[in-house]
Amino acid sequence: MIDSHCHINFIDNGDNPQAIVDDTVRSGVGKIINIGTDLPTSFDSVNLAEKFEEVYAAVGVHPHDAKTVDEQTIEKLRELAKKKKVVAIGEIGLDYYRDLSPRKVQKEVFEKQLELAIELNLPVVIHTREAFQDTVAVVKNYASRLKGGVFHCFPGTIDDADTVFEMGLLISVGGIITFKNSKMAKVAREVPLEKVILETDAPYLTPVPFRGKPNRPALVKYVYMKLAELKNMPFDEVEKTVDRTCGKLFSLVETFGD
Repeated sequence: MIDSHCHINFIDNGDNPQAIVDDTVRSGVGKIINIGTDLPTSFDSVNLAEKFEEVYAAVGVHPHDAKTVDEQTIEKLRELAKKKKVVAIGEIGLDYYRDLSPRKVQKEVFEKQLELAIELNLPVVIHTREAFQDTVAVVKNYASRLKGGVFHCFPGTIDDADTVFEMGLLISVGGIITFKNSKMAKVAREVPLEKVILETDAPYLTPVPFRGKPNRPALVKYVYMKLAELKNMPFDEVEKTVDRTCGKLFSLVETFGD
């Protein structure tokens, strides 16, 4: 199993990453991708990846913090992204739900980071909230040149998922699929298994039966279990397919064979 999107540095204020990683490995999760949301957390992600064999990093600036980005920020991200265990640019995108940065600025910073991903031949981890159509409109201009990517914590419909797949990207689902009457669960059930990867977004969006407590990467197994239930497939088959897809996206294919 792989947790394709989490924030170890946000769990328990980042005080004990060793315990979190140990707990994750004991649960049968072999790899964790820790995601940056701004420059400091991108540095944190790289440091965690360098410290722990099981951890890989993504570096990027979340749309909430787009207003803080200047050319120096992009240059620092470029330097970070060249580190050995950095596997993606992210999380990047658009967020109109909170609008913590002006929408025009969000789009400009999103485009700069997409260009950076193309330059460095890295996939992207995309955040979109209340902004799906605008996010797609931006990504379409870059999709043919991107080394793949994923719409994390996918918020859309089955038709929206098809739009993502047509651009050559994947969707990721997490603990929300364990919630009652989850729209995300309906999408996860219907779309092709090979187009889906799984995440926790820890410490957020904790799956049932631990909802209400801080999430952690070890709990991604409950997302795998729920997806297997939704697909009416054996757990092992779901695990193998999802892990291979995730491994290919983030260039971890040596772990899984060709």
